[in-house]
Amino acid sequence: MSDGREHYSYTFYADAANARAFDARRFGGPIGDLVAKGQADVLADMLGPIQGRRIIDVGTGTGRGAFLLAAAGARVTGIDASEEMLAIARERARETHAAVDFQVGDAHDIGFPDRAFDIAVSLRVLMHTPRWRQCIGELCRVASHAVILDYPSARSTALLESIGRKLLHPIGMSSEPYRVFLDGQVRGELQRHGFRVVAIHRQFVLPIAVHKAIGSRAFTEASERWLARIGALRFLGSPVTVYAERG
Repeated sequence: MSDGREHYSYTFYADAANARAFDARRFGGPIGDLVAKGQADVLADMLGPIQGRRIIDVGTGTGRGAFLLAAAGARVTGIDASEEMLAIARERARETHAAVDFQVGDAHDIGFPDRAFDIAVSLRVLMHTPRWRQCIGELCRVASHAVILDYPSARSTALLESIGRKLLHPIGMSSEPYRVFLDGQVRGELQRHGFRVVAIHRQFVLPIAVHKAIGSRAFTEASERWLARIGALRFLGSPVTVYAERG
């Protein structure tokens, strides 16, 4: 039986060139910077004070989220299946003297005991995993208090991009044919493991690709503010970040 390691979520990020280009591709330019700042703000708002809390960042990649958590005083462990991504994270940790424990690990089988951490965080991961329900179960298993995760909404324009990528992937024209989720799917799976969603954040109405193509932070902020004012963000916003607590 296949262990799933042929899935693009393993092979794509195991490539050294893709690992080196990861941050520039996702967080480069004025819109990438806005995405990164939004992610940091959401984490801070949802978590509140985390001094001394034990937090695991699952699918940490190059460590961006882990460094934010460590800077706020948390005791952070970051795991990722890609040695190439972790090499970049460890190099940055040495350069910045960040106290983050980076380890090779898999979101489908987190190698720590039950409730080993206060909080489990996993950002931009669920959309790419071969077995997403198993990943949610593992996040809930190792978290004694709360889980934070995000996903692209099936009610957003991400649905069209997801369909397009899946059609193009077999002919080699799309590297990451991610999945989208209905809110009820994620909420139901969290509930099945004893967690209740207590906070939700939706980031953009217009596709991030559109904002990056325009390349104007002023346009992005103004257009998204107007769309939120008329209620579009509530129904069409994506990606969706949820904060769920045990019990």
